[in-house]
Formats: sequence, structure tokens, C-alpha cells
Amino acid sequence: MPQVDFLADLDHALALALPGFERVDIITRLSGGASQETWSFDALINGRREPLILRRSPGGGARVTEGSASIPLETEAVVIEAARVTGVAAPRVRYVLKEEDKVGHGYVMDRLAGETIARKILRDTEFDAVRPRLAYQCGAILAKIHQVDTAVLSKVLPFIDGPAQLRRYRDLYDSYDYPHPVFEFAFKWLEPRMARAKRQTLVHGDFRHGNLLISPNGVEAALDWELTHIGDPLEDIGWICTNSWRFGVADKVVGGFGDLRDLLAGYEEAGGGKIDIDEARTWIVYGSLKWGVMCMSMYQGFRNDGSVERAAIGRRSSETEIDLVNLIIHGRM
Repeated sequence: MPQVDFLADLDHALALALPGFERVDIITRLSGGASQETWSFDALINGRREPLILRRSPGGGARVTEGSASIPLETEAVVIEAARVTGVAAPRVRYVLKEEDKVGHGYVMDRLAGETIARKILRDTEFDAVRPRLAYQCGAILAKIHQVDTAVLSKVLPFIDGPAQLRRYRDLYDSYDYPHPVFEFAFKWLEPRMARAKRQTLVHGDFRHGNLLISPNGVEAALDWELTHIGDPLEDIGWICTNSWRFGVADKVVGGFGDLRDLLAGYEEAGGGKIDIDEARTWIVYGSLKWGVMCMSMYQGFRNDGSVERAAIGRRSSETEIDLVNLIIHGRM
């Protein structure tokens, strides 16, 4: 077992929180997660092993969120549990850390079986049978997310609708003073089309490969809710259909594994309502533009720290320009 400086405190906290808890065993930090720490461990409870996950802020400290759309981990845990108890496929939150625990900011949740790596989900034979059903399942899960009662959640979550989203990325884009004519065109094209939402719901905010736990049985859970907010539900529909999240399988609009009509069918049949193809297209355009500006941000980071990873992502802004031309001018998704 690796030396973990907070292990004794975690043991103590869970002993008070989980009836029958004995000790933490086999704890390992996972490589995934760019903004938060993710620790996988087994807990011995009443003589049995229970697989759990600790999601914790880097070093346990409070994360500075100024200028970021991320919500506090404590709020994230509340949203996940509110969604799960209303039928959304999400892991059960077992405990939210307190200051007196001395472990840091974060929460403990169930560890479910499945895969999050897109390359494996799209290419490994063990997913062959379920792959054609994933788009429909994703649609059904999104419908349930968008039906979660926001009466209480709206008091702790930000409201970020289409115009606010577009304004945020326009300001970010302008701050770089590095013109991209295709991006300028996309901003102008989107302004009238994202002027007003038909409805406001809970939005996952990052529903895509990497944040979907998928097994040979299907989608097991939606993970990483740190960008959740109240807004236009079409945002989630467009984001998972953005070409950048298809990982080379461009002809399958939904995550590289399915068709848009299947996603929308799953959404409608699960009570999410009917979504017009052109409405979805608008938000796919937004998703491509958003990712393009995010790639520009990565390039700016490379200029500051010389990170090869940031440089590699930064250069992908040109890919989104091609996507935008195909979407807006040629109508190809």
C-alpha cells in the first residue's frame, strides 16, 4: 500500500460516518481527472470489502474557482445524490468530508464497474454488442437529469444559459487577440440562435467520453459533475455530439458510437420531450466553437509553461474550424 499522508484521518472520518467500518485497504490514486484527485480504495465494513472512490481537491485544499465554472465538491456531491435518488445513473455518495476530518475538501462515493477510456469503448470487442445501444441510453439518462427538481438546487448552483455561455467564450476568445475568421463567423451565426431557451433545467455540463462509465451492459453512471448548473438542456445534447468527442469515428455523431436520432429517441421516450434536429445542430456548433476556444486557452498555457501536452491540444483548434465549416456551411454533422 502506498504511503498516503491523509490515510489515518480518512480512517477516522469513515469510522464515524459508516456503520460497521473497520479500515481503508488497497488505496490507489487514479490517473484520470485533470482538476481533482481521484482515489480508489476498498473499505472493510462488517467484514466485507466495499469498493469506494474518494474524490478530493488537489492536496485537499480549497480550490480557487474565480473565473471558473466549477462548483465546490461539497455542492457536486449534493447534486449527484439528488440526481441519483430521482433515477439518474450516478454513483451513490456515501459521505461528504467535513473540515474537522482533516482530509480536505471532497466526498466518498461507490466505485462502480466499467470503463471511461474512449479508445477502449469504441474499439474493444467486449463493447461490440452494447455499442449500438449507447446513444439511446445516453438520451434516456440526459432526459432524467433534465427532469431533476431544481427548486432546492437552484439556490446552490449558478444559472448559465446560452447567451451567458456564448458571452463567456466570446470574452475569452477576444482576450487572446488572435483572430480566427471561422470562429468569428460561428459567434455571429450562434448569437440569434442561442438567444433564449425554451426551458431551464439541471444541466450536467460535461456529459461526454471520459465522464461516462460504460460496461458491456451499457452506461453505468454519469461521472464528474463539477460543471453542473442550471441552464439550457440542449447544452448536454450538443456536447456529447461534438466531433472532438467522437475520437476518430466521425460518422457516429453521438460519442463516436451512435446516431443522433437514437439519442433523441431515448431522450423523448424517457420523458425529456421532443428535440428538433436543427436545435441539436445549433448546440453542436456551440460545442465545436467552445472546444476550439478551449484549445486556444491550452496554447496560451503552453506559452507560459512550455507544456508539450498543452501545445498538442492547443493546435487542435484548427480541427474545430473544419468542424464548424462542415456544420454551418455544409450542414454536415
